[in-house]
Amino acid sequence: MNIALLMDPLDTLDPQKDTSLAMLSAACKRHWDCGYFTLNDLFARDGEAFANVTPVVVEATATRWTEQTASVRPLAEFDIILIRKDPPFDLTYLYATQILDLAERQGVLVSNKPQSLRNHNEKLSLLQYPEVCPPTLVSMDMVRLRAFWQEHHSVVFKPLDAMGGGSIFHVNEEGANLNVILETLTEGGSRCIMAQRYLSDLPRSGDKRIILINGEPVQHALARFPKQGESRANLAAGGYGKVVSITERDRLLCQILKPSLQAQALHFVGLDVIGDYVTEINVTSPTCVRQISAETGLDIAGDYLNFLTELRGAN
Repeated sequence: MNIALLMDPLDTLDPQKDTSLAMLSAACKRHWDCGYFTLNDLFARDGEAFANVTPVVVEATATRWTEQTASVRPLAEFDIILIRKDPPFDLTYLYATQILDLAERQGVLVSNKPQSLRNHNEKLSLLQYPEVCPPTLVSMDMVRLRAFWQEHHSVVFKPLDAMGGGSIFHVNEEGANLNVILETLTEGGSRCIMAQRYLSDLPRSGDKRIILINGEPVQHALARFPKQGESRANLAAGGYGKVVSITERDRLLCQILKPSLQAQALHFVGLDVIGDYVTEINVTSPTCVRQISAETGLDIAGDYLNFLTELRGAN
């Protein structure tokens, strides 16, 4: 089996935590031929997708690897391509998904499905499932956003294209710095942002990252808690994590989302859940697999590859 990952350069990753490395390691354990390429390596010519692919062997610990000399290869040579490029989902990212459409049409299993990555913004997609998310507003109108805060008194404001807790602001009932936050995030009222009612369960139950494979949840999640004086629980923002079992409510949320995720071929998804609500549906490069696997012994990356192998065989 030949597999390639579209991802960030290996030397930019955290070897102790990166999920893409876990996937490459799991593929190497299966004696697959593995490679990776970046956005800069990807191109199309005469209706065919190509990339300058670097062969790589990742050790079982997923912390060390050996790279070989890169070469230009038609992507149609691969059985499976995983899209693991971190946001932002900008025009360069958009064009990459369109090039990967070409590989998919030539019979390559591309996961997650490129078209669905375009259609399923990690924050805006919540609007399709109002029954699972907290009160949410998406707007660039600062008057409307301010009125939402006045209604709910404690609100989280965030951009639609960031990751890792970047540019997320919690404005409590005092409203400190509300105007400058809205002006900055909306770029003076010219850019849509998201506002969500603040969920007071965060300090107690954390912001849980639940991994779904083909709509089915892994039975353990990583609950992330904010550090003292912070309202962001993201690990990249200084939060800390604790592995927990998922709850019946978590399972219900996953079952509600499952048919839609399966229909869109969103095979590997990370839900962010606070209390009873889903706050984000991460589809570009969900992480936290390494932390959950280390605590539980679950082979989440291997389970994902097993699913893709079965799917590839079925097609």
